[in-house]
Amino acid sequence: MERNTAQHILDVARDIVRNRGYSAFSYADISDRVGIRKASIHYHFPSKDELVRTLVQQYRETMARRCDRIAQSPTSCEQQLIQFADLYRDGLHQNQICLCAMLAADFAVLPQSVRDEVRAFFQQTEAWLTALLQKGCEAQNWQCQPSVEQEAKGLIAMLQGAQLLARSAEDSRIAFEQVVYPLLLAKFPKA
Repeated sequence: MERNTAQHILDVARDIVRNRGYSAFSYADISDRVGIRKASIHYHFPSKDELVRTLVQQYRETMARRCDRIAQSPTSCEQQLIQFADLYRDGLHQNQICLCAMLAADFAVLPQSVRDEVRAFFQQTEAWLTALLQKGCEAQNWQCQPSVEQEAKGLIAMLQGAQLLARSAEDSRIAFEQVVYPLLLAKFPKA
């Protein structure tokens, strides 16, 4: 039961942080939604810093698994790139953006342990995307200028920026698609 409670706390915290950010939530917000006392949250996560560090660690691991599934799929590099973009689009279903993008907005106030996890998320995601882009370049499906590393950083920035822009739209998924997919098709014509 303790493991389920801890995970429930993390699930609720993830939803709150993806909507509000680090600075705009407290244990009282989680307590209200989970239906337990704040002291019970402190039992599982003694501090907000520890809670958010664990949250980012789980999020990073989940993203890595999703990227690995994409990489192992029998689809083309172009389709894998679209599937990667879909990960960002699909997060908008509850008006939520990438957890680490939201935390990056609060980077100056994050504790060092959370900053380290956020950096690790971006490094890991960029490395995965760099490998995919390199694979596409080697297959002569596209060219990455000035480098695959820079292209990967730019694509992640575009996807996260599109999420921010889409949040204010009437239909966030359509707004995201109207920004992202034409740009992907223009840059990577076979996608």
